[in-house]
Parts: sequence; structure tokens; C-alpha cells
Amino acid sequence: MSIEFKCSLAAAPAPLTHAWEHTVGSGRALLGLRADWREHLLRANRELGFRHVRFHGLLHDDMGTLICHNEQLLYSFFNADSIFDYLLSIGMKPFVELSFMPATLASGDTTVFSYRGNVTPPADYRKWGALIDKLVRHWLEHYGAREVAQWCLEVWNEPNLKAFWTGGKAGYYRLYQTTVEAIKNIDPGFKVGGPSSAQNAWIPEFLSYCDKHKLPVDFVTTHYYPTDAFGKIGADTLTQLQHAPRDVMQTRAQEASAQTRGLPLYYTEWNVSSNPRDPLHDQSFAAAFAANIALSVDPFVAGYSFWTFTDIFEENYFPSIPFHGGFGLLNLHGIPKPVYRAFQLLHGLGGT
Repeated sequence: MSIEFKCSLAAAPAPLTHAWEHTVGSGRALLGLRADWREHLLRANRELGFRHVRFHGLLHDDMGTLICHNEQLLYSFFNADSIFDYLLSIGMKPFVELSFMPATLASGDTTVFSYRGNVTPPADYRKWGALIDKLVRHWLEHYGAREVAQWCLEVWNEPNLKAFWTGGKAGYYRLYQTTVEAIKNIDPGFKVGGPSSAQNAWIPEFLSYCDKHKLPVDFVTTHYYPTDAFGKIGADTLTQLQHAPRDVMQTRAQEASAQTRGLPLYYTEWNVSSNPRDPLHDQSFAAAFAANIALSVDPFVAGYSFWTFTDIFEENYFPSIPFHGGFGLLNLHGIPKPVYRAFQLLHGLGGT
């Protein structure tokens, strides 16, 4: 068997920005306190070139950021500082997702995942604004304006899905307005964005709302998986992919890029499937597929965050078998999967 490759050396070289290295995903913030999580992240940073990490639940109750004791609100940023301090110590930065709702601020008790992240709007948006104010002022004091100005502060996660937000579009717009006004009041140079939607949703209407109400937007975020909206409900990944166009991820990135009005576009989640227990995640198929996707979207995005760098991940439960189809590039014990090796090869590519 032989393979023939053809290329034109006379063609003008196209820049390769390595957008897939800008950010990588994790599970929830609390995992960042684990030693093995940190070891896996350090390896991914050193060998794959990832520069930022994004996770859910920075404001979730298990982080202790805000609790109510004896009818008084108590703020603590100790755990968040521990994680962010570690990131900075290894040359990385956070891509900050501002979620979930602290129980003491929540308007309801609807939750998501096994760790019960609250997905309801605040009962009092002013108290949410006060939390954001105290959090960002703490960062300003602890890290300095020059450092925090380099972070992306993303408002919530997938609010277009009822599983992640019960407040609807109007409630999200109010949440964004409260958040961005609190942050920009501290320092107009701090970067805030959204809508952090699933499936490329809400981008034009979100930007139109912000334009109408004169709300700053520094970047646009969304998510897309190649299995989104293809095939029948309950179908396995291969069946879903058979119904998806081969260039679906490139096409969706190109479509979203055309909607951002020139703002940087960050995909803050993607993988070869959105199934957290998909055998394909552990197979060589994922390596070839992910490499093709990363290269094809590079011209259209500022960042393309693979979900996730490690199988130390517990949205459903912690599995006990080494290879269980988890999202991670590394398995529970830090063993690289084929897709990890693909990112290693991508990291070795030049700038054109």
C-alpha cells in the first residue's frame, strides 16, 4: 500500500495560531485542590502547550466562596486563591467561568451534576453583583490589575440549556448586565464576555442586547460538539457522526465567527462527542478526529478549549476503571490516551 501527498510550495503560507492551545477544560473548581489534578495539568502545560484552564463551579458552595452563617454573608477566597496561585506558579492563567449560584443567593433548588451545582437565578441580583464586586476586588488586591486584565471572565455556562440555567434568556441578560457592570466599575480594562452558550446559540441576540443597553462585551464564547443535533436521540456516537457533515466543526466555527462583530471568539468546550462515557474518547479515532478539527477551525477562533485535559472528573460519578470513555486527554492515573499524543504532535507544528 502506498500513500501519495501533494502540496504546492508556491502557495502563500497561512498562519497557524495554535488556537487549541489557548485554553483547556477541566471539571469543577474543587478538583484543582487535588495533587493528581495539578500533576496532570502541569504535564499538559509542559508537553501540549496549554496556557489557560477553564472549569465550572468557582462560586459553588463546595468552594466556600460565599456562605450564610447566623444570617450573615461570609466570603472566603482561600480555595480559589490556592488554585489560581498554582496556575500562575506554572505559567498558566485561569479562563474564569463565573458559576454556579451560591445556595444562599439562589432563587430555587434546581441543581446539575452529582455535586449539585445550583443553576437558578439569584433571588436578589444586587447580592449577586455584590459577590462579583468582592471577588474581583479581591483579585485586584491579591494579583494586581496588570495580571487580572489578562484573564477572560466568562459569565455562566450554557444558559440556553435548562439543565444549566432556569432563568431563560431574559434572566441571563440580567445576570450578564449585573456582572459586567460590577466588574467594569472596578476596572474597565478587565475582560468580560458571554453568552457561553451550547451549540453556537444566542450570539447575535446577545450582542444586540448588549449594544442596545450599552453593555461592554470584550469577547464571545460558545460551545459545539460534532454530535450536537445530529442523529436520533439515544444513538451511539458513530451513528450520530454518520449524520453529521464531515466539516461540521469548521462550518460552525466559521458561522459563529461571522456573528461576533469582530470580537475574539472562544469555544470554551469541544470534544469528539459530548458523552462523558464514550469509548471513542479512549481510542485512536479520537486522535485523528481531534487533530483534524483543531487545524480546520484555527483561522476562525481566538481559542478552542478541548474538554478536558484529565479524567479526574466527577460530573456524574468517579469511575474506578482506568479507561472508561472519559473526556480527558489523560486517564485517571495520568496515562496519555491517543488523543493526547495527537495534541503533542500538533504542539510541535510551527506558526504557518
